[in-house]
Amino acid sequence: MRISWDWLRDLVDTDLDVNAAADLLTSTGLEVERVEPVEAVPGMLAGVVVGHVLECAKHPDADRLSVTRVEVGQGEALQIVCGAPNVAAGQKVLVALVGSTLHLRDGSTITIKKSRIRGVESQGMICAEDELGLGEGHDGILVLAADAVPGTPAAQQLGLRRDAVLEIGLTPNRADAMSHLGVARDLAAAVVHRTGGRAKLRMPDTSAFKPDGAGEGAVTVEVRDPHACPRYAGLTLTDVRVGPSPEWLAERLKAIGLRPINNVVDITNYVQHELGQPLHAFDADRIRDRHVIVGPLPAGTLFTTLDGVERTLDAQDLMIADRDGGLCIAGVFGGLQSGVTEATTTVFLESACFDAVSVRRTARRHGLRTDASFRFERGVDPAMAVPALQRAALLLVEHGGARVSGPVLDLYPHPRPWRQVRLHTAAVRALAGISMSAEEIESVLGLLDCRVVERSERSLLVEVPPYRVDVHREADLVEEVLRIHGFDRVPIPERLSVPPAALHGRHAAEPAHAVVDHLAARGFREVMTPSLVNGAMLERLGAAGAEDLIRLLNPLSAELDVMRPSLLPGLLGAAAHNIARQHRDLRLFELGRVYQRSGARRAEAARIGLLITGRNVRERWRQRPRPVEPPDLQAELELLAERAHAGAHLQVKPIEHPLLHDAFALLGPTGQLAFGGTVIPAVAKAHEVDQPVLFAELGEALWTLPAAPIQFAEVPRFPAVRRDLSLVLDRKTTFEDLRRTAHQAERKLLRGVDLFDVYEGDKLPAGSKSYALRFTLIDHERTLTDDQVDKAMKRIREALERETGAKVRG
Repeated sequence: MRISWDWLRDLVDTDLDVNAAADLLTSTGLEVERVEPVEAVPGMLAGVVVGHVLECAKHPDADRLSVTRVEVGQGEALQIVCGAPNVAAGQKVLVALVGSTLHLRDGSTITIKKSRIRGVESQGMICAEDELGLGEGHDGILVLAADAVPGTPAAQQLGLRRDAVLEIGLTPNRADAMSHLGVARDLAAAVVHRTGGRAKLRMPDTSAFKPDGAGEGAVTVEVRDPHACPRYAGLTLTDVRVGPSPEWLAERLKAIGLRPINNVVDITNYVQHELGQPLHAFDADRIRDRHVIVGPLPAGTLFTTLDGVERTLDAQDLMIADRDGGLCIAGVFGGLQSGVTEATTTVFLESACFDAVSVRRTARRHGLRTDASFRFERGVDPAMAVPALQRAALLLVEHGGARVSGPVLDLYPHPRPWRQVRLHTAAVRALAGISMSAEEIESVLGLLDCRVVERSERSLLVEVPPYRVDVHREADLVEEVLRIHGFDRVPIPERLSVPPAALHGRHAAEPAHAVVDHLAARGFREVMTPSLVNGAMLERLGAAGAEDLIRLLNPLSAELDVMRPSLLPGLLGAAAHNIARQHRDLRLFELGRVYQRSGARRAEAARIGLLITGRNVRERWRQRPRPVEPPDLQAELELLAERAHAGAHLQVKPIEHPLLHDAFALLGPTGQLAFGGTVIPAVAKAHEVDQPVLFAELGEALWTLPAAPIQFAEVPRFPAVRRDLSLVLDRKTTFEDLRRTAHQAERKLLRGVDLFDVYEGDKLPAGSKSYALRFTLIDHERTLTDDQVDKAMKRIREALERETGAKVRG
């Protein structure tokens, strides 16, 4: 959310600068992610001042140039050569002094230097509109009013304002802070409570609001669904002149990322972002019989929205309609036929409070997300409906020539009561870790518009305003007190009470974390990704059928509508995010849950996902990196299995997987421990990853294996013996088959089997390959003799030939 500092200071009177305010807001829970300077003109015309042309004469060597003498303040006069046809003595102009930089509208810059033009020295530049970045005009220099004072900075003369925008990472529960007023309320409360300083909250003044007539020709309203629309206020304005917004208002909208359209639309947007109350403007002459009906239309009704899309309505969609049909999807999006145009002269302004659940379902159903729906879905202040309407009306009177034809029409049959919550003063100490008196607590709550209606020795009965939709329990009130007191001001106690389980580590209660620690030690980075994924993409990629996916009834968006059946989509998204920021060598893992369905049965299981992509090691001068390969992934899985001494029982079995090629399953003594493979390039590309990716998913069977105790052995006193064999074998035979067979044939002396060469070529029989294996043998009690080694190798060779069909190459 973008908040204009200049705008914010209209609502809160404080001496803080923007950076101090940002720090204070962050400590209250409104995290300011960055402060962005906003300038009306890039550079704010630094080095450009008002000048007074004292003399103007023809250039001695150029017909189209003039030589001027210009006063630029403090009695200083500069000689400037000017090519503008309209320059003349006596004018007040804008002069760019030597050393200043002008920012043109195309993004280029000009640095002013002392120069000689056709033999005449020039000590600056008299500027045209486009040279200052103020417009497109280049017919001549910009001439100011006669009362302009030489030496005045151009920004001051032109009234250019410097602003800053606070980017706030708003949490979904803080519906009350989705406006400049909401942020100002928190800022004022924090300043007053923490510093005792001056920070008065100033509501926009609407005392001048006064209807001009008795309501002749005003729009009438009928609410047929008061549950979906608990409050509806409206106002009819006549003699409206639709045109451009005043510059100050347009600049504020642009600062927060909105594009100015016209004064009517811009004022509704302005009030929405100022007070948090969405407004909608209708062309009253397009409303049949000037009678508005708030309620659903029959299912299947077609309605064209402002974006030109024809939508099919559901019977549960709340609509703003007239007797001919729909005018607007309530709280979501306006209609194409009822909006304000340049020809509009009579406007009906709507300021309503719609049910959050109704708006959310309608917005999701139609795939719409607007500033209005964003606010209604989280809850708006019903008490703000009429003040917002009056604020907008006064702005339209001032900047659109409007006339208020009658009083505000306000339908609010069941006013929303203030919520009562009891707060025990001891709870603040117990939950927040701070000691505050009942008076201090009451003072903080008062700064947040809460009121205490009953006091006792141990507790306060607090009434919470309806717009605080997130405050329901005692703990919520404690959090409010803590926010304003400051999370960063909670004292650290001298002694900490630590649960005994924490002293013994977390692995006994959470076996998966032993695997997590192992992966972190192996250089993997942990990520956390959403449990919701794009169902349509999964179906398109063949990852799952529609019947296998668990869908949400009311998804947050069309792209997040399915519970993830695998950790792969989230890990690919994390990889894409990092790769886009030049981090291409990644080793990521995630501990999370996956959700699968088989018929009517739904299952939820914990998984650990691994993703490896890029190069195998960081580039160093002594080590040349290479792209990661499937054996790198398999090696990581085998290391995990060996933690439980399951390595000797591992089997690698090829499997089919819709998202992986060369997929394999890792089988252990209790069944499948994990699966993995290379992500199919089309799958990776669909997630915006353009490089090879390895992926594996570990089941609970792997991390619930009993951890093997650490054993210590004496360093061998006798030398090991190594012997090599070159074997020709069937291509389907795996190294794991050979290793397991060798260990079964020679259990006493064989300590290791390594593969150091692979050959597949036309010199071998069809369907064959050649492996070169190295066998390490050792006896911990004596030095091996040649005879012992030969007998052991014979047993191994015969077993390989018998069990796997391998043949020793000559």
